Amino acid sequence: MEWLVPVLIVVVLAVVVGIYLWATYNSLVQLNVRVDEAWSDITVQLKRRADLLPNLIETVKGYAAHEKAVFENVTRARAETLSATGPAEAGVAEGHLQQALKSLFAVAEAYPQLQASQNYLQLQHSIVDTEDKIQASRRFYNGGVRELNTKIKVFPNNLFARNLGFHEREFFEVVDGAGIAEPPRVQF
Repeated sequence: MEWLVPVLIVVVLAVVVGIYLWATYNSLVQLNVRVDEAWSDITVQLKRRADLLPNLIETVKGYAAHEKAVFENVTRARAETLSATGPAEAGVAEGHLQQALKSLFAVAEAYPQLQASQNYLQLQHSIVDTEDKIQASRRFYNGGVRELNTKIKVFPNNLFARNLGFHEREFFEVVDGAGIAEPPRVQF
């Protein structure tokens, strides 16, 4: 009967550790899925914006056809955004696209007829709306990454999380900080 107490203690400890591992694993899976979902939301919004840009370019081109370099820069930045495969690449592409859009909107400001065009105004509104959605999606994604990375790094999770296949994720940060320090100015 003396051996029963230590055996019960070991069994209870094993059950507690098992429950802890089970709960931690499940919460890590949930966070990982949330981060994947948030990244998917970002890519949807980036694609939506990329789909709007050719229309914007064509509209501005109708008024300022001689600004070929600006249009080429926006087109190149758009392609870079669409081909980005992860947060780091997307961050670099975002910086380039923001710079290109600044140039495009600067060209558009020089043409009052363009500023009055209903098509141009509608495209501007759609792009502003999409930029707001990208910003919100980015905040949601980075919040999920922060939670997941914290959960992976804290003790005792850091002892087994990587062995279970969980790794820290990258934040979605725009690499060219100067490119977003002043967002594209859109006037209505």
